[in-house]
Amino acid sequence: MLTDAWRTRGWLACLLWPVAQVYGLLVRLRRALYRRDILRSMRFDVPVIVVGNVVVGGAGKTPLVMALVRHLQAQGLRVGVVSRGYGRAGRQSLEVRPNTPVDASGDEPALIQRSTGATVFVADRRTDALRDLLSAYPATSAVVCDDGLQHYALQRDIEIAVFDDKGAGNGWLLPAGPLREPWPERRSQGIDMVLHTGQKAAFAGYASRRQLADHAVAADGSRLALMGLQHQPLVALAGIANPEAFFDMLRACGLTLEKTLALPDHHAFKKDDLEGLSGRTVLCTEKDAVKLFCLPAPLGMRLLSVPLEFSPEPAFFDALDALLAPLLSQLPSSHGHQTH
Repeated sequence: MLTDAWRTRGWLACLLWPVAQVYGLLVRLRRALYRRDILRSMRFDVPVIVVGNVVVGGAGKTPLVMALVRHLQAQGLRVGVVSRGYGRAGRQSLEVRPNTPVDASGDEPALIQRSTGATVFVADRRTDALRDLLSAYPATSAVVCDDGLQHYALQRDIEIAVFDDKGAGNGWLLPAGPLREPWPERRSQGIDMVLHTGQKAAFAGYASRRQLADHAVAADGSRLALMGLQHQPLVALAGIANPEAFFDMLRACGLTLEKTLALPDHHAFKKDDLEGLSGRTVLCTEKDAVKLFCLPAPLGMRLLSVPLEFSPEPAFFDALDALLAPLLSQLPSSHGHQTH
Protein backbone atom coordinates (compact mmCIF):
# COMPACT_ATOMS: atom_id res chain seq x y z
CA MET A 1 0.00 0.00 0.00
CA LEU A 2 2.79 2.40 0.90
CA THR A 3 4.69 1.84 -2.34
CA ASP A 4 1.47 2.57 -4.24
CA ALA A 5 1.08 5.80 -2.25
CA TRP A 6 4.59 6.85 -3.28
CA ARG A 7 3.51 7.19 -6.90
CA THR A 8 1.23 10.17 -6.25
CA ARG A 9 0.68 12.84 -3.63
CA GLY A 10 -2.54 11.30 -2.38
CA TRP A 11 -4.09 11.33 1.07
CA LEU A 12 -1.68 8.81 2.64
CA ALA A 13 1.41 10.57 1.28
CA CYS A 14 0.05 13.91 2.52
CA LEU A 15 -0.64 12.41 5.94
CA LEU A 16 3.01 11.31 6.15
CA TRP A 17 4.43 14.54 4.71
CA PRO A 18 5.18 16.15 8.13
CA VAL A 19 7.23 13.09 9.13
CA ALA A 20 9.10 13.37 5.83
CA GLN A 21 10.08 16.93 6.73
CA VAL A 22 11.69 15.73 9.95
CA TYR A 23 13.44 12.96 8.03
CA GLY A 24 14.69 15.53 5.51
CA LEU A 25 16.18 17.67 8.27
CA LEU A 26 18.04 14.65 9.65
CA VAL A 27 19.34 13.73 6.18
CA ARG A 28 20.64 17.25 5.57
CA LEU A 29 22.15 17.44 9.06
CA ARG A 30 23.99 14.15 8.61
CA ARG A 31 25.37 15.24 5.25
CA ALA A 32 26.49 18.58 6.72
CA LEU A 33 28.31 16.80 9.58
CA TYR A 34 30.31 14.77 7.09
CA ARG A 35 30.96 17.83 4.93
CA ARG A 36 32.38 19.68 7.94
CA ASP A 37 34.47 16.67 9.04
CA ILE A 38 32.57 16.37 12.30
CA LEU A 39 31.70 12.85 11.26
CA ARG A 40 34.76 11.00 9.99
CA SER A 41 35.07 9.86 6.41
CA MET A 42 37.91 8.01 4.73
CA ARG A 43 39.68 8.61 1.43
CA PHE A 44 41.69 5.89 -0.28
CA ASP A 45 44.47 6.12 -2.84
CA VAL A 46 42.46 4.70 -5.73
CA PRO A 47 39.56 6.13 -7.70
CA VAL A 48 36.26 5.09 -6.10
CA ILE A 49 33.08 4.90 -8.19
CA VAL A 50 29.88 4.63 -6.16
CA VAL A 51 26.79 3.20 -7.86
CA GLY A 52 23.54 3.67 -5.99
CA ASN A 53 20.14 5.26 -5.93
CA VAL A 54 18.26 7.86 -3.99
CA VAL A 55 15.03 5.86 -4.27
CA VAL A 56 14.09 2.92 -2.06
CA GLY A 57 14.12 -0.43 -3.83
CA GLY A 58 16.03 -1.95 -6.70
CA ALA A 59 16.65 0.01 -9.86
CA GLY A 60 19.33 -2.01 -11.62
CA LYS A 61 22.44 -1.15 -9.62
CA THR A 62 24.06 -4.58 -9.71
CA PRO A 63 23.79 -5.04 -13.49
CA LEU A 64 25.40 -1.62 -13.86
CA VAL A 65 28.19 -2.55 -11.45
CA MET A 66 28.95 -5.62 -13.55
CA ALA A 67 28.86 -3.57 -16.75
CA LEU A 68 31.27 -1.04 -15.23
CA VAL A 69 33.64 -3.76 -14.05
CA ARG A 70 33.72 -5.38 -17.48
CA HIS A 71 34.25 -2.01 -19.17
CA LEU A 72 37.22 -1.20 -16.92
CA GLN A 73 38.65 -4.70 -17.21
CA ALA A 74 38.51 -4.39 -20.99
CA GLN A 75 40.91 -1.46 -20.60
CA GLY A 76 43.30 -3.68 -18.68
CA LEU A 77 42.56 -2.13 -15.29
CA ARG A 78 42.71 -4.06 -12.04
CA VAL A 79 39.20 -3.56 -10.68
CA GLY A 80 37.89 -4.25 -7.19
CA VAL A 81 34.32 -4.19 -5.89
CA VAL A 82 33.08 -3.48 -2.38
CA SER A 83 29.60 -4.10 -1.06
CA ARG A 84 27.70 -4.39 2.16
CA GLY A 85 26.43 -7.81 1.11
CA TYR A 86 22.80 -7.27 2.00
CA GLY A 87 21.14 -10.19 3.79
CA ARG A 88 24.34 -12.13 4.46
CA ALA A 89 25.17 -13.87 7.71
CA GLY A 90 27.90 -12.12 9.69
CA ARG A 91 29.18 -8.57 9.65
CA GLN A 92 32.93 -8.99 9.37
CA SER A 93 34.95 -8.08 6.30
CA LEU A 94 35.20 -10.97 3.88
CA GLU A 95 36.68 -11.64 0.46
CA VAL A 96 34.11 -13.22 -1.83
CA ARG A 97 35.62 -16.17 -3.68
CA PRO A 98 34.00 -18.57 -6.18
CA ASN A 99 33.44 -21.12 -3.41
CA THR A 100 32.25 -18.67 -0.73
CA PRO A 101 28.79 -19.70 0.53
CA VAL A 102 26.16 -17.26 -0.68
CA ASP A 103 24.73 -16.84 2.81
CA ALA A 104 28.16 -15.57 3.90
CA SER A 105 28.66 -13.15 0.99
CA GLY A 106 25.17 -12.07 -0.05
CA ASP A 107 23.61 -12.89 -3.41
CA GLU A 108 24.65 -9.78 -5.34
CA PRO A 109 28.36 -9.87 -4.37
CA ALA A 110 28.41 -13.58 -5.27
CA LEU A 111 26.87 -12.84 -8.66
CA ILE A 112 29.32 -9.99 -9.33
CA GLN A 113 32.34 -12.12 -8.45
CA ARG A 114 31.24 -15.15 -10.45
CA SER A 115 30.17 -13.13 -13.48
CA THR A 116 33.20 -10.83 -13.74
CA GLY A 117 36.00 -12.56 -11.84
CA ALA A 118 36.73 -9.26 -10.11
CA THR A 119 38.09 -9.01 -6.58
CA VAL A 120 35.06 -8.52 -4.30
CA PHE A 121 35.04 -7.72 -0.59
CA VAL A 122 32.00 -7.34 1.64
CA ALA A 123 31.67 -5.77 5.06
CA ASP A 124 29.02 -4.05 7.13
CA ARG A 125 31.02 -0.86 6.62
CA ARG A 126 32.25 -0.41 3.09
CA THR A 127 35.32 1.42 4.36
CA ASP A 128 36.38 -1.79 6.10
CA ALA A 129 35.83 -3.77 2.91
CA LEU A 130 37.88 -1.35 0.84
CA ARG A 131 40.69 -1.17 3.39
CA ASP A 132 41.00 -4.95 3.41
CA LEU A 133 40.73 -5.17 -0.38
CA LEU A 134 43.61 -2.75 -0.87
CA SER A 135 45.65 -4.44 1.84
CA ALA A 136 45.30 -7.78 0.06
CA TYR A 137 45.52 -6.38 -3.49
CA PRO A 138 47.54 -3.13 -3.32
CA ALA A 139 47.90 -2.87 -7.11
CA THR A 140 44.14 -2.36 -7.57
CA SER A 141 43.63 0.58 -9.92
CA ALA A 142 39.91 1.36 -9.48
CA VAL A 143 37.12 0.33 -7.12
CA VAL A 144 33.39 0.17 -7.76
CA CYS A 145 31.12 0.38 -4.73
CA ASP A 146 27.86 -1.54 -5.19
CA ASP A 147 25.30 0.74 -3.55
CA GLY A 148 26.42 3.27 -0.97
CA LEU A 149 25.41 6.75 -2.18
CA GLN A 150 24.35 7.41 1.42
CA HIS A 151 27.47 5.79 2.94
CA TYR A 152 29.32 9.08 3.38
CA ALA A 153 31.99 7.48 5.58
CA LEU A 154 33.52 6.40 2.28
CA GLN A 155 34.76 9.30 0.18
CA ARG A 156 34.19 8.85 -3.52
CA ASP A 157 35.42 10.33 -6.77
CA ILE A 158 32.50 9.53 -9.05
CA GLU A 159 28.85 9.11 -8.06
CA ILE A 160 26.37 7.38 -10.36
CA ALA A 161 22.66 7.43 -9.52
CA VAL A 162 20.42 4.78 -11.06
CA PHE A 163 16.69 5.16 -11.75
CA ASP A 164 14.12 2.82 -13.25
CA ASP A 165 10.73 3.71 -14.76
CA LYS A 166 9.43 4.86 -11.37
CA GLY A 167 11.83 7.81 -11.48
CA ALA A 168 11.64 9.79 -8.25
CA GLY A 169 8.05 8.71 -7.59
CA ASN A 170 5.99 11.52 -6.09
CA GLY A 171 9.19 13.45 -5.35
CA TRP A 172 8.80 13.32 -1.56
CA LEU A 173 11.13 11.93 1.06
CA LEU A 174 10.48 8.86 3.20
CA PRO A 175 7.97 7.91 4.47
CA ALA A 176 5.72 10.16 2.35
CA GLY A 177 7.60 9.19 -0.81
CA PRO A 178 10.34 6.83 -1.99
CA LEU A 179 13.29 9.24 -1.73
CA ARG A 180 16.15 8.56 0.64
CA GLU A 181 17.60 11.99 -0.12
CA PRO A 182 16.09 15.15 -1.63
CA TRP A 183 15.89 15.12 -5.42
CA PRO A 184 16.90 16.97 -7.57
CA GLU A 185 18.78 18.74 -4.76
CA ARG A 186 21.06 15.71 -4.34
CA ARG A 187 21.93 15.84 -8.04
CA SER A 188 23.70 19.15 -7.54
CA GLN A 189 25.56 17.86 -4.47
CA GLY A 190 27.94 15.34 -5.98
CA ILE A 191 26.02 13.16 -8.42
CA ASP A 192 28.19 13.03 -11.53
CA MET A 193 26.06 10.81 -13.76
CA VAL A 194 22.44 9.63 -13.92
CA LEU A 195 21.57 6.38 -15.67
CA HIS A 196 18.04 5.25 -16.47
CA THR A 197 17.48 1.49 -16.61
CA GLY A 198 13.83 1.63 -17.66
CA GLN A 199 12.10 2.43 -20.92
CA LYS A 200 10.82 5.91 -20.08
CA ALA A 201 13.20 8.33 -18.41
CA ALA A 202 11.46 10.74 -16.04
CA PHE A 203 14.24 13.36 -16.35
CA ALA A 204 17.60 13.95 -18.01
CA GLY A 205 20.21 11.20 -17.88
CA TYR A 206 21.85 8.45 -19.88
CA ALA A 207 19.83 5.58 -21.30
CA SER A 208 20.53 1.86 -21.18
CA ARG A 209 19.33 -1.32 -22.83
CA ARG A 210 18.26 -4.38 -20.88
CA GLN A 211 16.96 -7.61 -22.29
CA LEU A 212 17.17 -11.29 -21.58
CA ALA A 213 19.82 -13.38 -23.31
CA ASP A 214 18.67 -15.77 -26.01
CA HIS A 215 19.64 -18.75 -23.87
CA ALA A 216 19.24 -20.23 -20.41
CA VAL A 217 22.01 -21.77 -18.29
CA ALA A 218 21.84 -24.95 -16.22
CA ALA A 219 23.69 -25.58 -12.97
CA ASP A 220 26.45 -27.43 -14.83
CA GLY A 221 27.04 -24.43 -17.12
CA SER A 222 25.41 -25.94 -20.19
CA ARG A 223 23.25 -23.65 -22.33
CA LEU A 224 19.84 -24.10 -23.86
CA ALA A 225 18.30 -21.76 -26.44
CA LEU A 226 15.16 -20.04 -25.18
CA MET A 227 13.53 -20.81 -28.52
CA GLY A 228 13.72 -24.46 -27.55
CA LEU A 229 11.48 -23.75 -24.57
CA GLN A 230 8.69 -22.13 -26.55
CA HIS A 231 5.29 -23.85 -26.48
CA GLN A 232 6.22 -25.62 -23.24
CA PRO A 233 4.45 -25.01 -19.91
CA LEU A 234 7.05 -23.31 -17.72
CA VAL A 235 7.38 -22.10 -14.15
CA ALA A 236 9.20 -18.83 -13.46
CA LEU A 237 10.32 -17.60 -10.07
CA ALA A 238 12.16 -14.48 -8.97
CA GLY A 239 13.31 -13.08 -5.64
CA ILE A 240 14.27 -9.64 -6.92
CA ALA A 241 13.00 -6.09 -6.47
CA ASN A 242 10.64 -6.30 -9.45
CA PRO A 243 9.77 -9.94 -10.24
CA GLU A 244 7.04 -8.98 -12.72
CA ALA A 245 9.61 -7.30 -14.96
CA PHE A 246 11.45 -10.63 -15.26
CA PHE A 247 8.23 -12.48 -15.99
CA ASP A 248 7.23 -9.93 -18.63
CA MET A 249 10.58 -10.27 -20.37
CA LEU A 250 10.20 -14.04 -20.45
CA ARG A 251 6.76 -13.70 -22.04
CA ALA A 252 8.19 -11.23 -24.55
CA CYS A 253 10.57 -14.01 -25.62
CA GLY A 254 7.55 -16.10 -26.60
CA LEU A 255 7.60 -18.33 -23.51
CA THR A 256 4.46 -19.69 -21.87
CA LEU A 257 4.49 -19.19 -18.10
CA GLU A 258 2.02 -21.60 -16.56
CA LYS A 259 2.96 -20.46 -13.06
CA THR A 260 4.95 -17.58 -11.56
CA LEU A 261 6.38 -17.24 -8.07
CA ALA A 262 7.16 -13.65 -7.04
CA LEU A 263 9.29 -13.57 -3.89
CA PRO A 264 10.84 -10.72 -1.87
CA ASP A 265 14.15 -9.21 -2.97
CA HIS A 266 17.16 -11.16 -1.60
CA HIS A 267 14.86 -14.05 -0.68
CA ALA A 268 16.71 -16.77 1.24
CA PHE A 269 15.63 -19.81 -0.73
CA LYS A 270 15.03 -23.07 1.09
CA LYS A 271 14.21 -26.57 -0.08
CA ASP A 272 10.56 -25.96 0.79
CA ASP A 273 10.36 -23.21 -1.86
CA LEU A 274 10.79 -25.85 -4.55
CA GLU A 275 8.12 -28.23 -3.31
CA GLY A 276 5.56 -29.14 -5.91
CA LEU A 277 7.95 -28.50 -8.79
CA SER A 278 8.92 -32.11 -9.51
CA GLY A 279 9.17 -32.74 -13.22
CA ARG A 280 8.83 -29.06 -14.09
CA THR A 281 11.09 -26.71 -16.04
CA VAL A 282 11.75 -23.71 -13.80
CA LEU A 283 13.29 -20.43 -14.96
CA CYS A 284 14.97 -17.98 -12.58
CA THR A 285 17.23 -14.93 -12.62
CA GLU A 286 21.01 -15.08 -12.34
CA LYS A 287 20.77 -13.48 -8.91
CA ASP A 288 18.43 -16.22 -7.70
CA ALA A 289 20.48 -18.95 -9.37
CA VAL A 290 23.52 -18.38 -7.13
CA LYS A 291 21.32 -19.58 -4.26
CA LEU A 292 18.99 -22.01 -6.01
CA PHE A 293 21.74 -24.00 -7.72
CA CYS A 294 23.03 -24.91 -4.24
CA LEU A 295 19.75 -26.55 -3.23
CA PRO A 296 18.79 -30.16 -3.97
CA ALA A 297 16.29 -30.04 -6.82
CA PRO A 298 13.05 -32.05 -6.61
CA LEU A 299 12.89 -35.20 -8.70
CA GLY A 300 12.92 -34.41 -12.39
CA MET A 301 12.93 -30.63 -11.95
CA ARG A 302 15.00 -28.76 -14.51
CA LEU A 303 16.22 -25.42 -13.11
CA LEU A 304 17.54 -22.88 -15.60
CA SER A 305 18.91 -19.40 -15.10
CA VAL A 306 18.19 -16.76 -17.74
CA PRO A 307 20.96 -14.11 -17.90
CA LEU A 308 20.17 -10.43 -18.24
CA GLU A 309 22.05 -8.51 -20.94
CA PHE A 310 22.50 -4.95 -19.73
CA SER A 311 24.38 -2.20 -21.55
CA PRO A 312 24.42 1.56 -20.97
CA GLU A 313 24.54 3.71 -24.08
CA PRO A 314 28.05 4.39 -25.45
CA ALA A 315 27.87 8.05 -24.43
CA PHE A 316 27.65 6.93 -20.79
CA PHE A 317 30.98 5.11 -20.98
CA ASP A 318 32.55 8.01 -22.89
CA ALA A 319 31.56 10.38 -20.07
CA LEU A 320 32.77 7.94 -17.43
CA ASP A 321 36.15 7.54 -19.12
CA ALA A 322 36.53 11.33 -19.27
CA LEU A 323 35.89 11.59 -15.52
CA LEU A 324 38.17 8.67 -14.70
CA ALA A 325 41.16 9.53 -16.93
CA PRO A 326 42.64 12.30 -14.75
CA LEU A 327 42.20 10.16 -11.64
CA LEU A 328 43.99 7.20 -13.17
CA SER A 329 46.83 9.41 -14.38
CA GLN A 330 47.67 10.25 -10.75
CA LEU A 331 48.12 6.61 -9.71
CA PRO A 332 51.60 5.16 -9.17
CA SER A 333 52.82 2.91 -11.98
CA SER A 334 52.29 -0.15 -9.73
CA HIS A 335 48.54 0.50 -9.99
CA GLY A 336 48.55 0.57 -13.74
CA HIS A 337 47.22 -1.82 -16.34
CA GLN A 338 47.42 -5.55 -15.94
CA THR A 339 50.16 -7.38 -17.77
CA HIS A 340 49.17 -10.33 -19.88
